[in-house]
Amino acid sequence: MRIGVTSQNFRSITGHAGKTRRFLVYNVLAEGQIGEAERLDLPMGMALHDYHGEDHPVFKMDVVVTAGCGEGFKNRLANHGVRVVATSETDPLK
Repeated sequence: MRIGVTSQNFRSITGHAGKTRRFLVYNVLAEGQIGEAERLDLPMGMALHDYHGEDHPVFKMDVVVTAGCGEGFKNRLANHGVRVVATSETDPLK
């Protein structure tokens, strides 16, 4: 399972998910442990708010965790099979 966490500073969970270009990406391992797989740092124009194609890297996630997003973001990701979870937590590993 791949979990993308919106993180503009690569340290904490941030909001404005549709305009975010930076994600911490975690893999859930078979043992249930979570390991950071990569940092996704998308170029200008690749925030979901700006991008209108069907092959966005975020669409390859199973879950996206964010501090805030709109219904349009949730619906768009749901159309690609991605579950969105909004949280008030700031630590990505919690």
